Amino acid sequence: MPGPSISPDHSATVAIPARLASTRLPRKVLLDLGGKPVVQHVWERVRQMRNAARVVILADGQEVADAARAFGAEVFLTDPALPSGTARLASVLGRLPGAFFLNVQGDEPCIAPALLDALVERWRQTRCELVTAVAPLRDPACLANPNVVKVVRAGDGRALYFSRSPVPFRRGLPPAEWLADGAVAYWSHIGVYGYAREVLAGYPMLPVSENEKTESLEQLRFIEHGKCIQTVETDYHPVSIDTPEDLEKARALFSKG
Repeated sequence: MPGPSISPDHSATVAIPARLASTRLPRKVLLDLGGKPVVQHVWERVRQMRNAARVVILADGQEVADAARAFGAEVFLTDPALPSGTARLASVLGRLPGAFFLNVQGDEPCIAPALLDALVERWRQTRCELVTAVAPLRDPACLANPNVVKVVRAGDGRALYFSRSPVPFRRGLPPAEWLADGAVAYWSHIGVYGYAREVLAGYPMLPVSENEKTESLEQLRFIEHGKCIQTVETDYHPVSIDTPEDLEKARALFSKG
């Protein structure tokens, strides 16, 4: 259940984009996980936050909307042609009050409420334009994996760049040794975002950037257009459900309680 009431000016409106037409695992947000649809687990976890003023599901069609309303969620229907969760959230911004918004993916049934609260706290402290999460990267296989997005950070926590390549490059060392001495911190990106209202309002006017197209990473659009993205460190590791194998792993995890 939600925590104590907090002023909307200092808490977050949390949006959960839920898209039925997933390419690798169709209908994944409505698939059964421990007796509930996947997206219901996400919604229930988000509602455990202390700093959430409102939680809404952004559905891409009536079937998702009906399922979400059946378990008690507030729902907004969004255009199924919209390309991202950011675009879906921006499309309903005029119907939502508040100064800060979180975007939590609808296929993250184990999302940590404490991490989401920490993102809100970082925004309160810095009044940054955007905030996201990063985790220490310690596995050489993950460093080389293009599906694990890497983040280069400044000393104050700002994200300088996101890449599918191993960055920063360590000149003079073979990549297999980059993590061995611990001399350089490597970070992986955890795909949950917080946005100041002004950034979301301007998002539809930002043209797609060259780096965004090259890396296929939408967050690079904000960096290329001069927006500041702050980061929060976490040890949370996503349990995203993108494939049938992911779903079976999640079911095994939930069956253990």
